[in-house]
Amino acid sequence: MGSADGPKADETDGDARKARDTAVSERRFRFLVAGYAVSSYGTFLNMVALNLFVYETTGRALAMGLFMAVRLASGFVAGLVVGGLLARFSAKSIMLWANVGQGAVMLVLILAPDGMLTGALMAVSVVIGACGTLFMVALRSSIPEMVGEDRRAWANSLSITGRSLAMVAGFASAGVVVSLVGYTAAFLVDMATFVACAVTVALLPIAGGKGAGGSAPEGSEASEGSGGSKGSERSGGSVAGKDASAAKSGRRWRPVAFLALAAAPGMGLMVALRGVDAFGSSSHNAALPIYSTSLDASNPAVFVSAFWCVWALGNIGAQQVIQRYAQRTGRSVGALGFGYGTVVMSAAFIAAFAGFPLAVTAVIALIAGAADGLTEVAYTSHLQTLPATLRGHAFGLSATFENLGFGVGMILVAAALDRFSPLAVVGWSHGAAIVVAVVFLLRVAGVRRAERTGRAGLRKEEAVEGRPDRGDRDGAEVSGG
Repeated sequence: MGSADGPKADETDGDARKARDTAVSERRFRFLVAGYAVSSYGTFLNMVALNLFVYETTGRALAMGLFMAVRLASGFVAGLVVGGLLARFSAKSIMLWANVGQGAVMLVLILAPDGMLTGALMAVSVVIGACGTLFMVALRSSIPEMVGEDRRAWANSLSITGRSLAMVAGFASAGVVVSLVGYTAAFLVDMATFVACAVTVALLPIAGGKGAGGSAPEGSEASEGSGGSKGSERSGGSVAGKDASAAKSGRRWRPVAFLALAAAPGMGLMVALRGVDAFGSSSHNAALPIYSTSLDASNPAVFVSAFWCVWALGNIGAQQVIQRYAQRTGRSVGALGFGYGTVVMSAAFIAAFAGFPLAVTAVIALIAGAADGLTEVAYTSHLQTLPATLRGHAFGLSATFENLGFGVGMILVAAALDRFSPLAVVGWSHGAAIVVAVVFLLRVAGVRRAERTGRAGLRKEEAVEGRPDRGDRDGAEVSGG
C-alpha cells in the first residue's frame, strides 16, 4: 500500500508544481505583453508624428516616401540577420537592446540641431525599422520557450491583442498629441514607451535565443496541419539535426533560413503567401485615404480612423475567441485557419472599397479585422512548431518577405492609384493573395489526404501481418495486446 501511495503523491506534487510553473510563466508573459503594448503604442504614434514631421520639415511628399522606404529596407535587412543573432545571443538581450536603440535614436532626434535634422531623421528610420523587426522576431520565435508549446496560441493571441489596442490608441491619439503639445513632446512620449518596454524586458527572466538551448524537444517540428504531426517530424527532424551547428554558429544564416522553410511540407508556400498578403495590405493602406477623401473631402480622416477602430475591434474579438478555443481544446488554429483567414480577410478588404453604405462597410471592417487576427495567430503558431534551431531563421526570413511585399506594394500601388480606382487596385492586389491562398489550401488538403492514406495503409498492413492463419505469432501478439 505504501509503495502504491507513493507515486500518487509524487504525481500530485508534480501536477501542482507544473500548475504553479505555468501560472508563473503566464504571469511573466502578461507583464512582457504589457511592456510590448506600451512600446507598440509608441511605434504607431511615431508612424503618424514622424511622417507629419518629415513633411513639415522638408515640405516634400517624396521625403515621406523615402523615409518609409528606408524604414522598410532596414526591416528587410534585419530579417535576414536576426536568425544568426538569435543563434549567438539570448532573445532577452536582443529585445532589450532593440528597445534601448529605439529610445536612444528618438533622443538623438529631440536633441538634434536644425542643420542635422535630415540626418537624424534618416537615422531614426534605419534604427526604428531594424529594431522593430529584431524585437518582433525575437519575441515570436521565443514564445514556446517562455510559456510552453501547448500555450503558444494563447500567448500569440494575447500579444496580438496588446498590439491591436496599442494601434488604435496610437493612431487615435497621434493627431491630438501633436496638435496640443507639439512634436518634441510627442517624441518624448515615444522615447518613454521604448524605455518602459526595455525596463520590463530587463526585469523579467526571458527564455529563448542562443539556438534556444541547442536542440528542439521531440514533437516540436512543424506539420502542415494544426501542428506536431508524425509526418512532419520525419521531414523536419533530420533537417534540424543536420543544421543545428550551423544555426548555432550563425555563420550560415542563408542556407539555414531556407532549410527552415523546407523543414515541413508547404512551409515555404506559407511564408510566400504571407509576403503576398503584405503586398495586398499595402494596397488598402495606400487606398484608404483616397477613398475616404472621395466620401468626405472636407474631413477625410474621419472614415480612416473609424475604419481602423472597427477593424481593431474585430481583431481583438477574434483574439478572445481564439484564446478561449485554445484554453478549452489545447489546440492551435493551424495552417488551414491561416489559409481560410487570408481568403476571408482579402475578400473583406476588397468589399470595403465597393461603395456599400457605411453601416455595411463597418461590418466588413469588423470581419476583416477578425480574419486578420485569425491569420496572425495561425501563422505565428505554425512557424513556432519548427525546431528551436530553425525557428529564428524562419521568422527572420518571414519578416524579410513581409517587408519586401509591403515595400514593393507601396511603390506599385502608388503608381496604380494615379490611373485606377481604389477598388480596382485593392481588388487585384488582394486578389493575388486570394489566388495564392487557394493554392496553399489545396496543398494542405493534398498533404492531409496523403497522411490519411499512409495511416490507413499502415493499419491494413499491421492487420495482415497479425493474421493468425499466417502463423505470425509476434504480429498476433502485438495486435492483440
